[in-house]
Amino acid sequence: MRIVAKNSRETARDYALRVLKENILSLELKPGTAISENELSAELKISRTPVREAIIELAKAYLIEIYPQRGSFISLIDPKMVDEARFLRKITDMAVIETACDEIDEEGIKMLEDNVSLQEYYLSKGMTDKIFELDNQFHKDIYVVAKKDIIYEIHSTLMIHFDRVRNLSVATVKDFKVVGDHRKMLEAIKAKDKKTAAELVDKHLNRYQIDEKEIRSQKPEYFKG
Repeated sequence: MRIVAKNSRETARDYALRVLKENILSLELKPGTAISENELSAELKISRTPVREAIIELAKAYLIEIYPQRGSFISLIDPKMVDEARFLRKITDMAVIETACDEIDEEGIKMLEDNVSLQEYYLSKGMTDKIFELDNQFHKDIYVVAKKDIIYEIHSTLMIHFDRVRNLSVATVKDFKVVGDHRKMLEAIKAKDKKTAAELVDKHLNRYQIDEKEIRSQKPEYFKG
């Protein structure tokens, strides 16, 4: 598991929650992996209580399964949860990118441009492990540009169900058309072309639905059913 530093304003519970979410999303904590309150507490250098609270919070979001007498496990990928998360993501992302077309300024353009340029650079160098992190940041930055970053934070936990499949798409199917999608989305935002921007989001998010069968064939142990 990848451990990051605790932010000065974070409570111990929020810190444990953030670290767990990031590791579930990145698949550092693979679906089906057993987790221990004691071990997490030791790794994070915090008490067991905030760790337990974070685990319970993620269990409510169906990202961790708690079995009495057996322990806690990272949830397997549930296609129903993936579909529901993708549906919510589609509705909100299409609306938010249209708003970004209205709200974008020079600073916002530079932020998105820097991100996409880095994706293109890493892709050209074959350093594809960097792309998923930049992919996530690109979508978050669009919410920031649209002044809807609170909405992003509110639904970010549910989105992990969908984002694990996105991560696997990059890692197993190695479909890097998403980088080209991001470039086109950026150009549509810069042109304030709401219709094209929304259509590109729809197409972009549907890529992962198409990839799911191939992903499941390569990593069946990660999925329910």
